[in-house]
Amino acid sequence: MARTYVIGDIHGALLALQQIITKINPQPEDRLIFLGDYVDGWSQSSGVIGYLMELEQICHCVFLKGNHDAWCESWLAGEKADNVWLFHGGISTVESYEPLGAEEKQTHLAFYGRMLKYYIDEENRLFIHAGFASLHGPEFERYDKSHMWDRTLWEMAVSLNPRMRQHDLRYPKRLRLYAEIYIGHTPTINYGVSEPMKAANVWNVDTGAAFTGRLSALNIDTKKYLQSDVVRTLYPQEKGRNQY
Repeated sequence: MARTYVIGDIHGALLALQQIITKINPQPEDRLIFLGDYVDGWSQSSGVIGYLMELEQICHCVFLKGNHDAWCESWLAGEKADNVWLFHGGISTVESYEPLGAEEKQTHLAFYGRMLKYYIDEENRLFIHAGFASLHGPEFERYDKSHMWDRTLWEMAVSLNPRMRQHDLRYPKRLRLYAEIYIGHTPTINYGVSEPMKAANVWNVDTGAAFTGRLSALNIDTKKYLQSDVVRTLYPQEKGRNQY
């Protein structure tokens, strides 16, 4: 039976990603949905991108674009490195790309260009890096980068009474648009939670791999999850984004 796993923010932690993929052991019929922020933090950002491209040959993969990926894409395209990006993990990404030749960098740039803003599956489940602000869904956004930055969707979900039924008409309209919503971007460790976190009908799968947490993969049908080791134990000589 085909499985679908959604995978949280990786932030350059290739070793953690490899642990997760080994645990999943994906088969050709399986689907892996990645929520974005593949780069910035730990030292293997370019290695993460190369590994993800290899996974495309193994099973069905969906790659969403996060804000950190957009920063890196702009830099690879020849734009001046954004100082905010460099401060928030971009330096380690730039360093990881130094050994790569021009042709390989262009291959990576094309991969960034294929990443999606959001994905809606056959059961009306939405997958998006951060969130959306439009009452009609992400396709109606006026602000082009809401899918990479919006935290209000998650903040609204967290504020709701957890006893409310999923399709209760009191749910804000944004949440009622989809059966479930899966996001990253805001680490669950900010709420003292170390595993994928549910609020209303929103699942947050960013479990703080960039900082002091683990990388997580959630089976969207069974709701069972897999996790890597604490990422900073895999990179004992590094600080990840803990230094920022």
